[in-house]
Formats: sequence, C-alpha cells, structure tokens
Amino acid sequence: MSDSKAEATHGGMTGSQWVRMAIELGPLVVFFLLNSRADAFFGNAKEQNIFYATGGFMAATAISLAYSYVKFRKIPTMPLVTGIFVMVFGALTIWLQDDQFIKVKPTIVNALFAAALLGAAAMGKPVMKQLFDGAFNLTDKGWMILTVRWGLFFVLLGIVNEVVWRNFSTDFWVSFKLFGIMPLTMIFGIAQIPVLTKHAPKSETEAAE
Repeated sequence: MSDSKAEATHGGMTGSQWVRMAIELGPLVVFFLLNSRADAFFGNAKEQNIFYATGGFMAATAISLAYSYVKFRKIPTMPLVTGIFVMVFGALTIWLQDDQFIKVKPTIVNALFAAALLGAAAMGKPVMKQLFDGAFNLTDKGWMILTVRWGLFFVLLGIVNEVVWRNFSTDFWVSFKLFGIMPLTMIFGIAQIPVLTKHAPKSETEAAE
C-alpha cells in the first residue's frame, strides 16, 4: 500500500482532500462575510444583507465547482447536487425576496442525501464507496456501516437546520452554518476513523496469520 493510500485508509487527509475541503468551505465563508458586512460594502439596508449574501454564495459556489472540474477533471456527486440546489433556491430567494428559500435548502438537500443513502443501504448497496471515490479502501461491511451512519447524520443535519432557522435570527442561522454545521460534520467524520481502521482489508500476510 502506498503512503498516500495508507494515509487515507487510516484517517489522514491528502493534499487533494484539503483542496476539496477548501473548495466546499469557500462559498460558506463568502456567505457569512456578505451577510455580516454587505451593508458596509454596498450601502444597502442591513436587512437586505441576506440577499447579497445569497448572490455571493451562488457565485462562489459556481466558481468552486468550476475550479474543482479544472483541478480534478470531475465534480464529486455531493457538491454537484448541493450546488444545483444552491442555484435554484438562491435564485428563488433573490427573485421573490424571500429568504425562507435559502434557509430551507439545507433541509431538502440533507433529506435527499439521507433518503438516497438509507434507501441504498436497505437494498444492500453501500453507495458511500462511490461517493468517496476511492479515498478509502474498506470491506463491503465497512462501506455499509459508513453508508448507514452518514445517512442518519444527514437526517440529524436536516432536523437541526429546521430548528435553527425557524427559531433563531437570520444572522444566527448563517453563523451556525459556518461555525456549527461545518465543525459538527468534521467531528462526525473524525469519529468514523475507527471504522476505517477496523474494516480496512487485510493483506494476504495478515489474513494467513
């Protein structure tokens, strides 16, 4: 097993994985900054910041997806699906001047991912193997465990998003997307390292022993 493969299998992140994380995080940072400071940048009323932030979010998402394609010659499934929803719900938000569209977007996206993963698991298909695109080398049982766990995690994210946007201010919701959801997702990902270690395929020598 090469050093890069070993690093991935045991939970480390390669340079390309860090780049992918930056690509996904960038649009959220733009969203947060414009929601906080658009009135200072453009002289608009502060209550209009969310619409400027949504426009910036859409533009940054398009740029990140384009860069991902140029850099890796492909766009991963989950960022692509999320990007499509950002464009659709962002356009509705700006056109109708109703921020509920961009707020409910994460709920719908998470529900879609949860349904896809848990549905595939129910049919005995561990689709996380395809979504991780060879980043990890696991047994079928390991992939199934990850598929179910991530499916349930997306259910949790959808519920949390509904609770936050319906009960707190827009500024709090935007901040929570960056400083709440992202760290929570990273912590959950790190918590799966034991699965990566336990269910990594054994080498022929280990199997013989």
